[in-house]
Amino acid sequence: MESRSELSFFEPYQGGLSIEQLKRQYGLKEVIKLASNENPLGSSPVAVKAYKKVARALFRYPESKSTDLRQMLAGIFKVDIAQIIVGSGSDEVITLLAKAYLTPEDEIVVSMASFLQYKAAGHLMGAKVVEVPMNQLKHDLKGVAEACTEKTKMVFIANPNNPTGTYNNRQEVEDFLSQLPDHVLPVFDEAYFEYAVVEEDYPSMLDDFFLRRPMVVLRTFSKIYGLAGLRVGYGIGPEWCIQALEKVRPPFNVSTPAQAAALAALQDKDHLQMSVELNKEERKNLHKALTNMGFDVKESNTNFLLICVRPLTGQVLFNRLLSKGIITRAVDEYGLTDYLRVTVGKPAENKKFLNALQEVNKQK
Repeated sequence: MESRSELSFFEPYQGGLSIEQLKRQYGLKEVIKLASNENPLGSSPVAVKAYKKVARALFRYPESKSTDLRQMLAGIFKVDIAQIIVGSGSDEVITLLAKAYLTPEDEIVVSMASFLQYKAAGHLMGAKVVEVPMNQLKHDLKGVAEACTEKTKMVFIANPNNPTGTYNNRQEVEDFLSQLPDHVLPVFDEAYFEYAVVEEDYPSMLDDFFLRRPMVVLRTFSKIYGLAGLRVGYGIGPEWCIQALEKVRPPFNVSTPAQAAALAALQDKDHLQMSVELNKEERKNLHKALTNMGFDVKESNTNFLLICVRPLTGQVLFNRLLSKGIITRAVDEYGLTDYLRVTVGKPAENKKFLNALQEVNKQK
């Protein structure tokens, strides 16, 4: 039996190596993972407690619509609960958008070096994916707007962007929205919002922008909230849009422990603040150390750094670091073969990474 022709565009998503995989592969006792932009402080203790509390109810199906979580989010963002959908990670919401709205006659516009799931969602439904080159590893929003045609249904903008760590400021977003055709739905992915919002000119789309025109804003619990293993994300948009997504959302898509932990994580402001402060300090220190080593490092407003490792390739350094028990991320699939992405870790983790990098960078 042949699979759908649209799958010819697909390559399975390659997640980073796990710690246990690397230990087995190299016979290592200690491994540091700085590959997947996870919170080095881990999950909130309050969230872990809530997770454990629901353990006796695991034989029950979860609440199908994540109602309590949606209600809390609605209160935080001052929107109606009907404007929120919760997914198994925000990448599920991306897929739901494609399933609900895209056909082979439609187009979407994305940036070339942006989160791969946008392209995958378009290809899944047979839509044409139009890629716009970035400008100095930042979204060329003017180019994105100009790439839209009568067939364009959506544009996807990760702000800040993964894997580059760059962001578009308020004025750039203002100009972009004024140029974007009215029939196009902008989807803003704010997975790293909590790290970037400290910048004065960073535009949160859930502020006044959300009231000006229909749009969808995506957030996640996988990054600063430290719940990547539970898979929880959400989208906020017009009620008519969310209603369409609900029609294609799988039932019981977010587990009971995931809902409980996410609810608790939202209430632990101390853990959130500690995570922001640690990242800001260690990102600065890591950036300075890498620059002093001679690397060209992009300014970042996330919890990771993108490092130009030329004349080597990112894949070469990635493999060399594996042998030292350090997992980073080569980003060849984004067309950035000369770059390596590294998550900002705890001070001791960053120090071991820097020492290992200095050692392997000298190898012939």
